[in-house]
Amino acid sequence: MTLDQLHAVKQWHVSHRPLQPVEYHAWDAVLTLWVMGWMGLPAALILHRPVAAGGCVLLFFVPGRYVALRRWLHQARRLRCDWLTSLR
Repeated sequence: MTLDQLHAVKQWHVSHRPLQPVEYHAWDAVLTLWVMGWMGLPAALILHRPVAAGGCVLLFFVPGRYVALRRWLHQARRLRCDWLTSLR
């Protein structure tokens, strides 16, 4: 995902927060994990913790995987996801 796409989804969630509070907090958790990956990688490398560094690298992909999962659930008609339109 690009930063513009991340921003568009975040803006959608902020504007729809009163109507969709769970969606808002779920996206906030996704972004928190993503930032933890970016902030934790330098520390893991400095402290020579390869397992932690690998975990941080995996966290880089959390937003994209979350969107892919939600898109799949939306297309399978298992979960409605109105904010997918903000990615276009």
